[in-house]
Amino acid sequence: MGRFDSDNRDRRDNRGNRDNRDKKEFFRSSSNESEETEHLEDGRFVEGRNAITEALRAGKTIDKLYVQDGLRDGAISTIVAKAKKQGTFINFLPKIKLDQMAGNNKHQGVIAAISAYEYSEMDAIFKHAEEKGHDPFVFILDEIEDPHNLGAIIRTANICGADGVIIPKHRATGITATVVKASAGAINYTPVVKVTNIGRTIEELKEKGMWFACADMDGDTMYNANLTGPIGLVIGNEGEGVTRLVKEKCDFVVSVPMEGEINSLNASVAAGVLAYEVVRQRKMSKK
Repeated sequence: MGRFDSDNRDRRDNRGNRDNRDKKEFFRSSSNESEETEHLEDGRFVEGRNAITEALRAGKTIDKLYVQDGLRDGAISTIVAKAKKQGTFINFLPKIKLDQMAGNNKHQGVIAAISAYEYSEMDAIFKHAEEKGHDPFVFILDEIEDPHNLGAIIRTANICGADGVIIPKHRATGITATVVKASAGAINYTPVVKVTNIGRTIEELKEKGMWFACADMDGDTMYNANLTGPIGLVIGNEGEGVTRLVKEKCDFVVSVPMEGEINSLNASVAAGVLAYEVVRQRKMSKK
């Protein structure tokens, strides 16, 4: 990927950093659904409090969590809280149902279905861009918690020609069954990379010649920003927006013009609007 490494570095100083770091983001959303139970399959399900706690600590994505109805002790409450952060479906069931699923009574009141999705490596994003013959274009999602939003953004990424989506290992939803469904098949064609530290990842990608635009309602209007060349759109959490440390890593801050009485957009909608401004500018720059 050497052609992205150096020829864009000088442009960074020209663009400047128009960062308004303490403003609120313009994304809002929520989700709440229920799922039916199923029988355990080898390799996909994890039983027991310690095993599930370690799976969460390791950054594993849990599709569904089955909890014994009535259990509210500290360990269970912690597992449920962490699973909710991922956007996991949580079902509270009678103990007899969990016994039937596990085939025993050693589940300790909790069973988790682990996502079977295999995440891509970062190189896959650059390979995709090289194969398409264009500068890299990625979405970086900072603590997106709603699986419907993640799925919709992956769908948008595919349709607008982006090369991949980068998500954090912790404090965000991973690829769950809901995400797969919301992506409408795009998950099969769009690389999704999971990283430990979003800020560090941005710094590493800058060394490859990429620029990063932080989406924020008080940023410069997207029409005034230069979104051509190797670009990453950073989209924040549905309630809090892009975190301060991540925003500080971005090169500039952009906003979607709003003419109505409210001043907030769903995260996936805002991502779509900004994505097509990138598409528009890229097409215009070729004329």
